[in-house]
Amino acid sequence: MNLAATSADLSRFLSRRPDGTVTFDALVKGAHCAGCLAKIERGVAALPGVASARLNLSTGKLAVVGGTGLRPDGILQRLHDLGYEGVPFEAGASLDEDAREGRFLLHCLVVAAFGTVFTMGLTDAIWYGGDMDAGLRRLFFWLAASVSVPATLYSGQPFFLSAWKVLKQHRTNMDVPISAALILSLGLSLWQTAQGTGQVYFDAAVMLSFLLLAGRYLDFLLRNKARGAARHLLAMQSVLVRRQAAGELQIVAAADLNPGDHILLTSGERTPVDGVLDDRGTELDLSLVTGESVPVLRAAGTAVSAGSIVTGAPVLLRVTARVENSLVADLARLLEAGRQGKSLYVTLADRAARAYVPFVAVTALAVLAGWLWAGADFAQALTNAVTVLIVTCPCALGLAVPAVQVAATGRLFRDGIFVKSGDALERLAEIDHAVFDKTGTLTLGKLVLENRDDIAPAILEQAAGLARASSHPLARALAAAAGEGPVTAAVTEIVGCGLEAPSQAGTQRLGNAAWCNVPDDGNGASLWFRDGVAAPVHFIFRDQIRPESRQMVADLHRRGIVVEMLTGDRSIPAGEIAGQAGISLWCATVGPKEKADRLRALAARGQRVLMVGDGINDAGALALAHVSIAPGTATDISQRTADMVLRGSTLSPLVEALDVARKARRLVIQNFVLAALYNAAAVPLAALGLVTPLVAAAAMASSSLLVTLNALRLVPWRAP
Repeated sequence: MNLAATSADLSRFLSRRPDGTVTFDALVKGAHCAGCLAKIERGVAALPGVASARLNLSTGKLAVVGGTGLRPDGILQRLHDLGYEGVPFEAGASLDEDAREGRFLLHCLVVAAFGTVFTMGLTDAIWYGGDMDAGLRRLFFWLAASVSVPATLYSGQPFFLSAWKVLKQHRTNMDVPISAALILSLGLSLWQTAQGTGQVYFDAAVMLSFLLLAGRYLDFLLRNKARGAARHLLAMQSVLVRRQAAGELQIVAAADLNPGDHILLTSGERTPVDGVLDDRGTELDLSLVTGESVPVLRAAGTAVSAGSIVTGAPVLLRVTARVENSLVADLARLLEAGRQGKSLYVTLADRAARAYVPFVAVTALAVLAGWLWAGADFAQALTNAVTVLIVTCPCALGLAVPAVQVAATGRLFRDGIFVKSGDALERLAEIDHAVFDKTGTLTLGKLVLENRDDIAPAILEQAAGLARASSHPLARALAAAAGEGPVTAAVTEIVGCGLEAPSQAGTQRLGNAAWCNVPDDGNGASLWFRDGVAAPVHFIFRDQIRPESRQMVADLHRRGIVVEMLTGDRSIPAGEIAGQAGISLWCATVGPKEKADRLRALAARGQRVLMVGDGINDAGALALAHVSIAPGTATDISQRTADMVLRGSTLSPLVEALDVARKARRLVIQNFVLAALYNAAAVPLAALGLVTPLVAAAAMASSSLLVTLNALRLVPWRAP
């Protein structure tokens, strides 16, 4: 796909959201730093019809949101005008582009390494060769040039191409001064060699290219490792499948499937789209969705999410959603969103990056003018100016935040946590108060009949006959306790009261205490059953606390977090669960408005609150919290509102997320300090002529490598 494509051709890449907005995703090539990101986002966001534009440097995906007037061809043209190549984003193309980028950087790095070793060998022979006569010395200079110049020009392509693209558009980025430093170093050295006077810096030029490429390739490997899971999700959308049509099997791409199509899946195959088991049941591995790898049996007619693996008999799946609307696509979007948000640290780095090129240009010109004014010859003044260009490269600053952010979100994904907001980790690291919902969050959300042994089997079966006619949670729990059986005839359900049906004794009733004419005991998780004038029977239900809840609460307490529970349940069951979880601060019979009011009150007191909830009634509180997390079992609206989503049904990863967030904050601050100390020490030394270009190249690249290696402390180097 190129810019010559018609608008009609590109319209198929537009997607319409339920809220009426339109989205277009583009794959951007050539964006490497925070400055590139800020320039692209500002440039595309300024287009008519564009509401927002977010670039993910990790995947190169630019997500553009707008109205019905959104024009893909205009977006691609703007990217071209900004000096970048853009094409419609497709999963397969993204993976291919990643592979090409990695190979290209590695080739350039190998050439630079070769050039560095041979050039330094030749120049070392000059500096340490004793009384070498002028002719032999000049020959060695030209030999060094014959290696350094082609090696630098080839290995410097990533910087030269990037700089040329933006300069053609009368713009700049970080690669412009880098390219200038490389070219000026070679040019000055060639001029000095031709004149037969002064120093030469062929070794500095090729070493600068090598060290810069080493930092960039290390950054590429870091991003590649951290986004391995996201790449795996994208690859799921690029597979070939067997579609059944007119009794025949056709091999087609998953992207070509439409709702209503039927595909054949055999044991070991992963479902590429959401669908329904059409002809029979089978066993499925749902670990991508639930985190549990034990296969489960699903009957015919059961909905199946993309990413599930068939472990049983071959089955026919009826497609219910296109690839881009599947669960796999949603998970990929969650991962991308986690690296697109703008935290305070990213904003500071962006501002520093935008001010970088003018600062470097002014500083280098000032050094050149100052040395000339002080009486130095032009070669010496230019050498010191080039050294300033080299030493002030802000690669360390540009990597300070992204390297940590990518490492952190990648690690959390492997641990079962989807980070949806780029600044969520920064906010999570600041929390001092955690508020939990009870039902479905601290508990399993599955009611169990607690006093079954106290109830006669005949009475249990009579009550269950009524319960099977209702979808109320307590009725379902009662029916589950009794097992399969018949439904009582002529059952009537009275909303807010219960169920009733005629019986030989008069009327059978199953419902709340008032419905069965008995005093209310204050336990909301209970049902009463009465058959005519017979004595009422009390069914008591209890929600089970999650096995990990108590340990999680204790871990939060040890980290200085105040833990509170807010629930709409009544006091008796709420107090029991709070006691089991080790929570002393709790409040029962709290509605959605009261939860939101409590969050506002805590914020007014200066508390940084983490809200964890799973229900629709928690959505308001989740939105008001300083940072919010939804369990994997939460409702769709809660997961959409939350900043993070836990995969599966366990809360254990929550403490891990807090620890990673706090460590990430420390590493970001450390990286900023390292970058600031480097510049504070290096710039004056370079301006005063106390640093050669070779030393400047080593120092600058070392600072970049240092902040990247510091970020890698977040990544556990073990098999996931």
